[in-house]
Amino acid sequence: MTGAASGSTSIVIRLEIVKELVSFGQIATAIGDAGGDVVAIDVAQSSKARTIRDITVQINDHQQSDLIVNAVSELPGIQVIHVSDQTFLVHLGGKIETVPKIPIKNRDDLSRVYTPGVARVCMAIHEDPKKAYSLTIKRNTVAVVSDGSAVLGLGNIGPEAAMPVMEGKAMLFKQMADVDAFPICLRTQDTEEIIRIVKALAPTFGGINLEDISSPRCFEIEQRLVEELDIPVFHDDQHGTAVVLLAGLLNAVKVVKKELSRCKVVVCGIGAAGIACTKMLLASGVVNIIGVDREGAIVRGETYNNPAWQWYADHTNPERQSGTLSEVISGADVFIGLSGPKVLSVEDVKKMAQDPIVFAMANPTPEIAPEEAESYVRVMATGRSDYPNQINNVLCFPGLFRGVLDCRASRITEEMKLVAAKAIASVVSEEELNEYYIIPSVFNQMVVEKVREAVISAAYQSGVARRNKGWEPAKEAAVLSSSGGLA
Repeated sequence: MTGAASGSTSIVIRLEIVKELVSFGQIATAIGDAGGDVVAIDVAQSSKARTIRDITVQINDHQQSDLIVNAVSELPGIQVIHVSDQTFLVHLGGKIETVPKIPIKNRDDLSRVYTPGVARVCMAIHEDPKKAYSLTIKRNTVAVVSDGSAVLGLGNIGPEAAMPVMEGKAMLFKQMADVDAFPICLRTQDTEEIIRIVKALAPTFGGINLEDISSPRCFEIEQRLVEELDIPVFHDDQHGTAVVLLAGLLNAVKVVKKELSRCKVVVCGIGAAGIACTKMLLASGVVNIIGVDREGAIVRGETYNNPAWQWYADHTNPERQSGTLSEVISGADVFIGLSGPKVLSVEDVKKMAQDPIVFAMANPTPEIAPEEAESYVRVMATGRSDYPNQINNVLCFPGLFRGVLDCRASRITEEMKLVAAKAIASVVSEEELNEYYIIPSVFNQMVVEKVREAVISAAYQSGVARRNKGWEPAKEAAVLSSSGGLA
């Protein structure tokens, strides 16, 4: 996942108020002057002389919380009892739990789910390990694995601090696609050790979602696990971003009536996501891609110490353009930002081709603010939810994993990623498509099913699906109940 936390939130301030010394109007004024917005007031306790009230205050920045509390504390007759941050309350005790699918009400139930009955199931799997897909949670589980080395825009903050993100990912898997996901944060950043641990955990899971692992280690970790495991492995920061970006771009070029394959595309930020997005664009037929990082354009024919950049040089920039972003962006049809805040200027945008497309996806501050670019850009997208056209990985990974789990794919192919992008783009109808709506909402219920169907179809076509076509839950239950076999 990319980007740091941003946007508005709310706090609840519990105050003990001496009625004779201060009015609520004074309290509201102090909160407003400190930048807060009172949205709710609840009386927790009241007497003739005193009242205890919970005041819910909307804030735009967590730093405003201290300013508001200090301002209220300075009023006469006020005691601040405590302050609750609504975002922190959501995370209290963690955001997920495990729940049994059936109750254990008596000895008979116990004997079936545990000893002695469970021994028969264990031996059935021992004799035919593939039955783990039918008789355990493996059929519907994904491990969300991180080492905490590249969390959001926060950097290398460690495994404990990464857990809230991984828990959130697990929530999205479940709510969006009914996939049971488990957050697993590792106290190691050693490439070989991570590979060994994930391989050792693999028997439990039907898929592995790598998350927030820094570049360039993420490339080798994913590649090795893809080669050495027989279940799908997907680094969402790379490929999820690439899939959703391509989905948005497929619709954006329709708006401006251009052919994607003939567009000049400048990609700013050649890390894990930038390289994955470039590979996806190349696979979709784009020819003229120029990658730019801090040192300028990556140029074909030059030698680079970074193996990832060397691959980039060998496969992009066919016209061998060199120079800074401001120099190579001249005449570009598309700008894709996966870098940092404010690296693209209005003057840069003015140099682009007619009807330029700008995907400024740095979070929380884009490469250029939409307000600055809107007069010069035809289609604008960001990674933020408070602007139109949010490029959000949530549009990809739930449906993708739902699909690979349902057909029991052994891996995720490039074709599966391409069809996932096209499926996401197809959710936006021709009638709906416009400059401000090139990508569906993350809450659009059609997205997961369309992505699932496309991924399953591509998996069968590429020969990586291991479940017989025409599988249905009722058929599997009948086979299991009659013979203990595998559907």
